[in-house]
Amino acid sequence: MNSPHIPVLLNEVLELAKKVKDGNFLDCTLGYGGHSYNILNQNENINLIACDQDNEALEFSKEFLKKYKNRVKIYKSNFEDIFDKIETKNIKMILADIGVSSLQLDKNDRGFSIKSDFLDMRMDKSKEFSAKDVVNSYSLEKLEYIFKEYADLKDAKKIATQIISARTNKEITSSKFLANLIDCNNKNNRNILKSKLVFQAIRIEVNKELEVLKNFLAKIENLNLKDCYLAIITFHSLEDKIVKNFFKKWSKDCICDENVFKCCCGNNNSKGKIITKKPIIPSEDEKKQNPRSSCAKMRIFYFY
Repeated sequence: MNSPHIPVLLNEVLELAKKVKDGNFLDCTLGYGGHSYNILNQNENINLIACDQDNEALEFSKEFLKKYKNRVKIYKSNFEDIFDKIETKNIKMILADIGVSSLQLDKNDRGFSIKSDFLDMRMDKSKEFSAKDVVNSYSLEKLEYIFKEYADLKDAKKIATQIISARTNKEITSSKFLANLIDCNNKNNRNILKSKLVFQAIRIEVNKELEVLKNFLAKIENLNLKDCYLAIITFHSLEDKIVKNFFKKWSKDCICDENVFKCCCGNNNSKGKIITKKPIIPSEDEKKQNPRSSCAKMRIFYFY
């Protein structure tokens, strides 16, 4: 039984996992189990706690990880909520791969792809709010905002206007139609179809991805983790910036206001250290074998 999704930066994740001799490994974005399977296979003394919000991925991974079932606990949960469900004191490594799986992208009914006949983009299909709601109900101002903020599109207002004009004639129900509408009259010099950037923005909005990531990191901040590695894989600059800023904050000894003349906080507030001064990116070989890995960046923090 093989996973339908190729885990990104697998060798680099496994290299980090070698530092963990025992305890619990938390996979916050289990997906189709690629990272977790290989870590369980490599580290015999590690137990896995894992979660995902996608029912299809959960069902697959329960079967995929069956040979390790005595070392595995799996929860249906968004990763921002997992800490409300588990004991955290013996966690020695946390991994969060903040990306869309290949199966989600490739399956027509999930509506993530620009070639899909559907317009959905929900990570958790039990949620009611979908991409169709964003595209057909958001105002010009709201559409323009998400295209600017989440995709950095300079002509966000023009694209939003096109969408609103098209939907006045008929409800937009397919990703394929939306992609054709966007790319028909918009050239993009960023070597990527403009529709893909628009889809990125809509997907972020539907799943509240940036908000979830911030909440996840804020909860980790209050866990008082000890001797634990945190590795986060991101796929666009907005996520990477959030992770980078949290890591920087956690590594500071002094937390006094920068305008204070003399330190009065004790200068011993660091939670740990940043392991990756620059993010780890896929090798050229990995990019060739899995082009979808090309945007991945992994940052690692160690809690003392």
